[in-house]
Amino acid sequence: MPRSLFQRSPRLDESDPERMRVALRDYFYATFSRYEALFETLASDEAYYKKPITLRHPLIFYLGHTATFFINKLILAGLVTERVNPKFESIFSVGVDEMSWDDLSDAHYDWPTVADLMVYRDAVRKVIDTLIRTAPLTLPIHWDHPWWAIIMGIEHERIHLETSSVLIRQHALQYVQPHAAWQPCRESGAAPANALVTIAAGMTQLGKDRADPRYGWDNEYGAHEASVAAFQTSQFLVSNQEFLGFVEAGGYANDAYWQTEGLSWRNFAHARQPTFWLQADSGWQLRLLTEVVTMPWDWPVEVNYHEAKAFCQWKSEHDGVSVRLPSEDEWYRLYDAAGVSEVPLTEAAHANLHLDHYASACPVNRFAHGDVYDVVGNVWQWTETPIYPFEGFEVHPIYDDFTTPTFDGRHNLTKGGSWIACGNESLRSARYAFRRHFFQHAGFRYVVSDSAVTAPNVYYESDKQLSEYAEFHYGDEYYG
Repeated sequence: MPRSLFQRSPRLDESDPERMRVALRDYFYATFSRYEALFETLASDEAYYKKPITLRHPLIFYLGHTATFFINKLILAGLVTERVNPKFESIFSVGVDEMSWDDLSDAHYDWPTVADLMVYRDAVRKVIDTLIRTAPLTLPIHWDHPWWAIIMGIEHERIHLETSSVLIRQHALQYVQPHAAWQPCRESGAAPANALVTIAAGMTQLGKDRADPRYGWDNEYGAHEASVAAFQTSQFLVSNQEFLGFVEAGGYANDAYWQTEGLSWRNFAHARQPTFWLQADSGWQLRLLTEVVTMPWDWPVEVNYHEAKAFCQWKSEHDGVSVRLPSEDEWYRLYDAAGVSEVPLTEAAHANLHLDHYASACPVNRFAHGDVYDVVGNVWQWTETPIYPFEGFEVHPIYDDFTTPTFDGRHNLTKGGSWIACGNESLRSARYAFRRHFFQHAGFRYVVSDSAVTAPNVYYESDKQLSEYAEFHYGDEYYG
């Protein structure tokens, strides 16, 4: 594989144990080191201890969290019996998962020094290296295999590679610095005029089975099938230029465009423009990972769900047609109709994906997928669909709370991946959802359709919960 490509997810159906060890070791080292390189964009040790936003931990937590996750899950899987640092593996174990934009935490934590944390990460690196090189290995690796925990740790760190990059982007400029490994796109121009492309009706089939050769999170497994009516989709992701029309029309100030939840967020946040937009005497600017640049009008706008939804309401009124965000099923219908394929193993993706091109978004007309652009890559795309369990969904025994807390109707799916979406995040089967007020490297495309989005059954009850409910309601009458 060319050195310029960030290591791809390995197939787990390899038949040769030594080749499997090499592939996993390479995947681990590439991920662990790339994550540490992200934190080299911080300008000082002080930057690690300042919260980029009040709703999250300081960045020191996220550097420690992914390493302690490895140890905690490997212990649960029975691959490791001794802790590396019990204190660290406690304080770095659980992140902030606030359910509201005003759920502020002022808890105090006794964080270690950056130097001490890096010593810990080096120790964890050695533990995992030894494990991959010497632990007994039978193939293939699958959901019930103890080595599944190793892949889980690597993919978990790749998720945090993305989410931590968002926090660094939200950090004050005084705390960040440019870095050679994290260079943004330097090209921009006039945004193309958006147009509508018709996507024919068809079936979508989602869900993977346990025999799939690549790692998946619990919410990807099971089965789902849907008949999708024909619809029209925007040819391009909504650009900064297109979104400017909403801003200049007073869209942020017009309550009629905002749903109740979105209106509450807008008022609390005093939002008047996208969070990464800045106004200067010279005009609009855009905050990137480590710098501020003149607004690239042909890049995709990056907003939360509420802002995307309000734009669609405004555009519906402005154009006189029914404009909304796509459903998850419609996005998959678009994916299949456009003939998109997975990220190639030995060449750069034909999409701004997997860190193959830039450490930022790029023009919305750079990567065509059939008649539509950026079906995958550039920025994640908000959908109208709250995440829900497929038929046959089961939690994984060593990570039973990865998805189930999000089956609440308040976490909407994002699709397609961003410029930094790597590994599992870049696969067709990926299902990641965020609270609607959250910011990621996420934007949107819109669809025109008279078909309403059907709300899925988002709730999941385990066998244990059902047993407890039955015991509570019926007690001795049925259970003796």
